[in-house]
Amino acid sequence: MLKIYFSDGTLLLDGNYDEIKPVINYLKIDERVKMFRAQACHYGLIITALKTAEISCDDQALAYQPLKLDLISEFAPRKHQQCALDHWLERGSRGIVAMPTGSGKTFLAALAIARSGVPALVVVPTIDLLQQWAGTLERFFGCKVGMLGGGSKEVFDLTVSTYDSAVLRMEFIGNRFGLIVFDECHHLPGAVNRMSAMMCLAPARLGLSATPEHENGEAVFEELIGPLVYEVHIDQLENHILAPYKTRRIPVQLTSEESAEYSVSRHIYTDFLQRNGITFSGRNDWNRFIWSCAGQAGGREAFDAYLNQKRIARNCSGKFSKVWDLLKMHRGERIIIFTAANDTAYEFGCRFLLPVITHRTKAAERKDMLDKFRNGTYPVLVTSKVLNEGVDVPEASIGIVVSGSGSIREHVQRLGRILRAGQGKEAVLYEMVSENTSEEYVSRRRREHRAYRR
Repeated sequence: MLKIYFSDGTLLLDGNYDEIKPVINYLKIDERVKMFRAQACHYGLIITALKTAEISCDDQALAYQPLKLDLISEFAPRKHQQCALDHWLERGSRGIVAMPTGSGKTFLAALAIARSGVPALVVVPTIDLLQQWAGTLERFFGCKVGMLGGGSKEVFDLTVSTYDSAVLRMEFIGNRFGLIVFDECHHLPGAVNRMSAMMCLAPARLGLSATPEHENGEAVFEELIGPLVYEVHIDQLENHILAPYKTRRIPVQLTSEESAEYSVSRHIYTDFLQRNGITFSGRNDWNRFIWSCAGQAGGREAFDAYLNQKRIARNCSGKFSKVWDLLKMHRGERIIIFTAANDTAYEFGCRFLLPVITHRTKAAERKDMLDKFRNGTYPVLVTSKVLNEGVDVPEASIGIVVSGSGSIREHVQRLGRILRAGQGKEAVLYEMVSENTSEEYVSRRRREHRAYRR
């Protein structure tokens, strides 16, 4: 009889050719052990194919039993959550659900966990989310929740892990869960993070993200989680699930001195690009630019000019005065100021005596700042990128984007930080753009999302 084992994050199949023939496309012969080996993530597909072919097997891969968890909640699923759950179940409990920040992705996951009836692992990108998910799941199910990450190494039937810890531990625990949930699953296609999915045999898989799009990531999602099974957009949930919102684009003029310095640096930079035939129309043009800067005459000067023109556009003096005007206009409201770089965030903090959170901020200090932001002690927070996702700040109603990348995902995530519903709340996202600079193109690019086409 065909036997299946879990081995260090993979599957081993021991049987004759007729037995393994229906699943041969998933297998490779491992001459070291004289058995066939498969990726653990294909376990569910392999078992289904064997059952379809009516081939019996001795399944020794699983290391879990059915688990009954009762969801403790006074809330009934909202329409979009029930639709998402139904679509996921209809697709064999495999697939991705795209829902905006604040629309109840955690509750949807809890519904899926309760419905699946098997031990579940939730994988998240940050320590903040690790703690939030563990606390929320403990309230939902009234049981102890394991944690992997941030110094914790407890594994229970219901466990939350960071992506980093999941990659390190999955070869040992990848057969202990029947459901794996990937929060902010757009992180998964990375070469390292995807190992957390490849080495887990959980047949049921749920991906959650407000912005699941990933360059060349569709095939990875399909294999490791499943297809996009349900999607709902910010504007579809506005006014009933999410707060009503406005977006405002604020043009900012450079001073004559800033404009002159910008023009000089911009000319040096673009002239270097033209001499080396770099148009940034291809995927590898950024790498070509870096290599050209390292090896071509004038390369160092061109790279310095590139950095300087970006610094001027991002940090022009007019933005500081505009931010001050907005802080006075929205006095008493909870405000998050977003910047593209740490030095800009710290400069705003110093000028206006505001708390600043960056990747350098220690976990305890970050928690203290967020707690004080929630209770109103700190009405304003400044951040570079760490609050783009993964932090629950429902009280925020005003977002000020001082600078950022051209990423549509980043811009939508920043909007999502201020959309959690509240009594009488109307959210406003301000975007500052330095006129006659590359920021105008960046702004057009990152606003290419239906949430901004109103």
